[in-house]
Amino acid sequence: MSVNKYRIMIIDDEPIVVKRLKLVFEKMGYEVLVHTSGKEALETLEKEPFDIVITDLKMDIDGFEVFEKAKTLNPKAKIIIITGYADAQSARRAVKEGVFDFIPKPFRLDDLKKSVMQAIEQLENHTKGERF
Repeated sequence: MSVNKYRIMIIDDEPIVVKRLKLVFEKMGYEVLVHTSGKEALETLEKEPFDIVITDLKMDIDGFEVFEKAKTLNPKAKIIIITGYADAQSARRAVKEGVFDFIPKPFRLDDLKKSVMQAIEQLENHTKGERF
């Protein structure tokens, strides 16, 4: 893996969403792995580190469970929640627990790309070349 290549995991129970996002972020030069099951994503997170995890909130398991596990396994990871069930309570919980960004669906692709680039910038500023 190249030092400059960041790894992104995308988790959403809608296959079309993960397929499109995978294409977009791979074209931007990121290594991307997708899952349509939160349970499968958790199994992968146990085995492999990711710099950024983009997860839906409502799936076979709760997106906050994915967030908690990802942060436990890799505290430096940036977690972005995308959800069609954006309510004030979930948004407050996300901010309180340290989610990097909380993006309601439907979202503009440019907004998600901007969020990922900001997460990468923050990772670069904090790690100063250190990788896990």
